[in-house]
Amino acid sequence: MVGHKQQRDTGRLASSLGSALVLLASIVVVFAAFRNSLTWHLQRFWGASGDFWQSNWEWALDSYGQDEEKFYVFGLTLLTMTVFWGIGSIYIFMDLTNWPKFMRKYKIQPGTNEPLDKSKLIQGALQGVFNQIVVGLPVAMLAYKLMQWRGMPPTRELPTFQRVLFELPIFILIEEFGFYYSHRLLHHKSIYKYIHKKHHEWTAPVSVMAIYCHPVEHFFSNMFPILLGPFLLGSHMATGILWFILAIITTLNDHSGYHMPFAFSSEFHDFHHLKFNQCFGVLGLLDRLHGTDAVFRKNMAFKRHMVVTSFKSARELYPDELKKSK
Repeated sequence: MVGHKQQRDTGRLASSLGSALVLLASIVVVFAAFRNSLTWHLQRFWGASGDFWQSNWEWALDSYGQDEEKFYVFGLTLLTMTVFWGIGSIYIFMDLTNWPKFMRKYKIQPGTNEPLDKSKLIQGALQGVFNQIVVGLPVAMLAYKLMQWRGMPPTRELPTFQRVLFELPIFILIEEFGFYYSHRLLHHKSIYKYIHKKHHEWTAPVSVMAIYCHPVEHFFSNMFPILLGPFLLGSHMATGILWFILAIITTLNDHSGYHMPFAFSSEFHDFHHLKFNQCFGVLGLLDRLHGTDAVFRKNMAFKRHMVVTSFKSARELYPDELKKSK
């Protein structure tokens, strides 16, 4: 029995490493084939709009950034809260009104949160605001001090296109590493009920409940993996802001309960809320490595986990009950 288990684990590890190598090799080949054309077009866009971004960045610094620390701490907190609640409220509007009707077919768990429990929503929203202010502001102050100690590029001059393009994929990989292991630790039976259980009160999540969690979790698993990349790379403030906005949009989508067409699939994290012990990461790379996506890969949700390039829903493309042809 032990030998068979070791064989399975070894095989799974080899399969995961093999898949990762194939993926990396494919990326290298594709990048090598298209980098000249892609870089040329993107650089033209970046260069053409460079004066626009630079002048507006300087205007923001001149208007609000006389005190760089306050600009970083309070400006960043206000911006991220605006993005979070602005985009999140669109999803919440659809959940509260069930309008427009045609959007219901994109629900990952049909019939859930219909109607949405308003008292539960308000409770979660208040906890989210508490986390953003009471936890977020001190962490932003600490992050600024650490970035100063690490060494920040000159704030006034925006980074080059190549530098931004280089850093963003690294941020994503660092987040995958940090979020997977911190998230999985929070599921350990000795601490789960004290911290992470709050977040899992929503087995069918809605967008703004992405930050409905214990304050310790908000720092340890929500903020730390996101902040780690810019710190390690000594990134420009503007690159960090861009990254934080992208991370917010991603987590709102992952918790939205919708699998929208032409958007990244949120099936993976929704399945985690549904089944609890599957799909701990963001990209799924470490779940594949550790086998924590085994149930997910056997479920219909795995087939639906893709970017849908039509206005059909993933459930229409892959219904729950497929008729077997004789």
